[in-house]
Amino acid sequence: MKIKIGFRLWILIIVLLFSLLAIKPSFDSGAVVTSIEKNSSIFEAGLRQGEIIQSINGHDVNNKEEYSSVVNDLFIDAVEKRVDVTTKTNEYTILTNRTLEITVEDVPKTKIQTGLDLRGGARALVQPDVSVSDSELQDLVAISRNRFNVYGLSDVNIKGITDLSGNKFMLVEVAGATPADLEQLISQQGKFEAKVGNVTVFEGGNRDISDVCRNDATCAGIRDCFQTQEGYVCNFQFAVYLKQEAAQRHADATKNLSLDETGQYLSEKLYLFVDDNEVDSLLIGSSLRGQVTTQISIQGSGSGPAREDAIKDTKESMNRLQTVLLTGSLPYKLEIVKLDTISPTLGQEFIKSIFIAVIAAIVVVSLVVLVRYRKVKASLALLVTSFSELIIILGVAALIRWNLDLPSIAGILATIGTGVDQQIIILDEAGRSKTLSIKERIKRASTIILSAYLTLIAAMIPLYWAGAGLFKGFALTTIIGVTAGVLITRPAFAEIIKRLES
Repeated sequence: MKIKIGFRLWILIIVLLFSLLAIKPSFDSGAVVTSIEKNSSIFEAGLRQGEIIQSINGHDVNNKEEYSSVVNDLFIDAVEKRVDVTTKTNEYTILTNRTLEITVEDVPKTKIQTGLDLRGGARALVQPDVSVSDSELQDLVAISRNRFNVYGLSDVNIKGITDLSGNKFMLVEVAGATPADLEQLISQQGKFEAKVGNVTVFEGGNRDISDVCRNDATCAGIRDCFQTQEGYVCNFQFAVYLKQEAAQRHADATKNLSLDETGQYLSEKLYLFVDDNEVDSLLIGSSLRGQVTTQISIQGSGSGPAREDAIKDTKESMNRLQTVLLTGSLPYKLEIVKLDTISPTLGQEFIKSIFIAVIAAIVVVSLVVLVRYRKVKASLALLVTSFSELIIILGVAALIRWNLDLPSIAGILATIGTGVDQQIIILDEAGRSKTLSIKERIKRASTIILSAYLTLIAAMIPLYWAGAGLFKGFALTTIIGVTAGVLITRPAFAEIIKRLES
């Protein structure tokens, strides 16, 4: 017997395949580097965040526990020794007498990202001491993110949020940190300086900088890209407008400098510091030597394996520097409105328990449907479409890199429950009076489902911004789930029931 698969079922199958690709289970072993101390010997050797350590001095490293065991055995004494670190892509060798200045985690098994609720750390809801616009809030987020990177904190999530009253906040989440650590970092407003040698030529903010060219192609943008042995490199350039006093200091600091071997730049670079930590260094054009000019040209570059990657990296580097130069240190004093400790005890076991509960609930509901309607195929169809909906939600979350936190998981549970209710509506309508065709009965069910969907969306949209955005995970996950259900899984389920009733 030849089974004909309808258009709606094909859509469900295709979306499921794309969702599984987005989740993409990983079978890599090792310990992934989550943060690394700048200026450490292993950092200088070239190891970077995101690389997967697979062995140290020939000892296999398959997970975080094995990494700790190997390192503890290696540095049981304080004698300097050679350390060979092999990652998935590179090998690094250093001489040291102490533990590597890095933190590692197990390699993620999927691309699904979990929120701070499930990893542990600290969360702060922060509000500037003055009223700010949307663009000013984004500048605050950008410079704050840069500051946290300076302190060597890699697993940081910072975003701007607005509550229903229009109040603007910054939500800061740091995995593995304590509230005291987070409070200390936020309470320090910070200091930005640009130096030539040991001389401070200008500071960030309104004191020394009048403006930074950002959105004008005539004075800011990517100038050229070229191919290298490692991939592609692109150069950017943008103008910075100094005030007269800062321009004079820059002239005094550069007037006696020589040129480098290319003859295009001065022998000293312009070094950028945040809280006395160097965040970048920029070349100074030879034409600026000893010149009192209020406009200087900042140049830099970005790279990537492909031209598109290099362009993206270059734009990000340029935007980051523009933000640092324009805002300097944190432009506002910050007040911590709410400070939380997030326990890591929930972790992976909690996630497993939740999803086991979800699967058990779907199975039980399918059994109830079997008892109620005495239709094995209909019960199996409900089971399959409910699981499909779960996979689609996780696939979309992985695709958009949405962190699944407790509110998000609650949204998944609500979505599955809503989906089961709507599938029962389809079953009820399909089994009603035979005076109407099966097509008309399914159409009536679809009308009821669409009305319920629009009502739910109307409720979720304000909730997205309620509580200063802390319910955003629940609202977004619910919107994604019910939308996928109405557009994909419900039509597919209705198609199956239509074939069974025909």
